[in-house]
Amino acid sequence: MRVGKISESVLKRSVLRLIENSRREVIKGAGIGVDCAFLSWEDTGSKEGGRVFASATETISLPVRNPAYLAVMAAANNLAASGAEALAVSLSITLPPDAEEAVLKELMGQAGECCRKLGIQITGGHTEVSSAVKTPVVTATAMGKASASVIKGGDNQIADSMDIVVSKWIGMEGTAIIAREKEEELFKRYPIRLIHDAQAMEECLSVASEAAIALKSGVYAMHDVRSGGIFGALWELSRRIGVGLNIDLKKIPVKQETIEICEFYHLNPYALLSGGALIMAASDGGRLVGALEAEGIAATIIGNTNGSNDKIIVNQDETRYLEPAGPDEILKMTFI
Repeated sequence: MRVGKISESVLKRSVLRLIENSRREVIKGAGIGVDCAFLSWEDTGSKEGGRVFASATETISLPVRNPAYLAVMAAANNLAASGAEALAVSLSITLPPDAEEAVLKELMGQAGECCRKLGIQITGGHTEVSSAVKTPVVTATAMGKASASVIKGGDNQIADSMDIVVSKWIGMEGTAIIAREKEEELFKRYPIRLIHDAQAMEECLSVASEAAIALKSGVYAMHDVRSGGIFGALWELSRRIGVGLNIDLKKIPVKQETIEICEFYHLNPYALLSGGALIMAASDGGRLVGALEAEGIAATIIGNTNGSNDKIIVNQDETRYLEPAGPDEILKMTFI
């Protein structure tokens, strides 16, 4: 199989079809575009709606400097995008045989830093050394809580045409990683300020704030943008809620730093690792954008849903159809 996220067809054929729904406590499990599972031991039909346990897992296997930080952030974002509040995280760290103890301490320091920013706690996990890996591999399982009304969709009903809103900017995670890993090379081409601004995007990777605001504003669905970039996330959101899309490419927000770095390395910014951006489908996108901007969070309406299965990307006079995401553009980079 190709490197990176497995294809939708393989996921359906060799993963999802083999998962048995055997426990009544599992309210919502794995699916296309579904990155968070929900379980409950309480009466979710009660007046209060019940409390629900949420969990999500992310693995970072890229040979980068801060895999533990990125893994914790990505797992917590999966919860936030699903309407849950992250409370804790469990870590699994696999080290290559040549790794020193200092590497393990550094990884735990990264995870701890991310947890402090998010207000969550490390509860445990597993650590081992294996000759099967050449670089540290970190898996983070975030755990949290949500209300049953959020899982059921509350009073929100799918509209014939909903606005598609994106928070902040696409490509931030990939841009920050490349700017750190290729710092010396980039300094030869670009001003120091541009590279530092690109690296600083790492501080904007959490989507917890915009997700909480969106929930209060009556959002219908959310999806955090990560592997496969904005194109991959749009495909998954469309498949999950069963609608088509009309997207204006020129309205998709992207920072100049991302454009410059992608041009230098011949990468497609629309298919680049985009942690920190959140896609939201809402009946009144203008109201949602206003609520986000009132809290200092940039947001843009980039298109709307349609009643067909067509996922259309318009770039001025050119029209194309969105396809399932391929390998993320970050995988074209060599960091070792």
